[in-house]
Amino acid sequence: MTKKGIHIVFLLFFCFSLLAQNKSDSLAVNFHLEFDKLPLEVNKKYVSSSKDTLTIETFRCYISNIQVHYNDKSVFTQKDSYHLLDLDKPNSFKIPITKKSDKLISKITFNIGIDSVTNNSGALTGDLDPAKGMYWAWQSGYINMKIEGKSSSCKTQKNEFQFHVGGYLQPYYAMRTIEINGNININIGIDLNVFFSNVNLKQINSVMIPGKLAMELANLSTKMFHLE
Repeated sequence: MTKKGIHIVFLLFFCFSLLAQNKSDSLAVNFHLEFDKLPLEVNKKYVSSSKDTLTIETFRCYISNIQVHYNDKSVFTQKDSYHLLDLDKPNSFKIPITKKSDKLISKITFNIGIDSVTNNSGALTGDLDPAKGMYWAWQSGYINMKIEGKSSSCKTQKNEFQFHVGGYLQPYYAMRTIEINGNININIGIDLNVFFSNVNLKQINSVMIPGKLAMELANLSTKMFHLE
């Protein structure tokens, strides 16, 4: 091999080593969508604790304002922290935060949904782009969480259910804050069985606007998140 060839091989090895190191040195929050603690499968039939048979076709949820709290009382706040978890995009469930630190993590906090200031800014770009299908209108703002699917319990067209949870104006401010005890690898489960075990699909199968019911579902959504 020529001297030039050796230099090229060395450079390639150096670049790959840096990429591997950066990946291993990166702190990320890993969300896992579940049903009764098992990985969720699209269009698979599930039976909730309320005995409703259902399938999940759509799940989208905004995670915002991620903060990492350390044992020394310092806090890292992610800049421009708006992330859309999307069942159709598995990679969206892993959110890189910052470089790993020798400091011990005491907890991580984040919001389910979008804050009122951002909502008042109107439609934005990136994960906040209205093309993502998570923006109602200027008056109603962003949808914080969207869950759609089918159940024989729903006496609707095609047995569909649609839960669009949002609202940023009082008294219907639907954003919620989650606090999770942290560790080196932050793995957070989102268990949809918790949601459907507390919703009677025979009576409630559609929420499409901000209001009292959306607030109740926003409160319920906080119980879905747990440290794995």
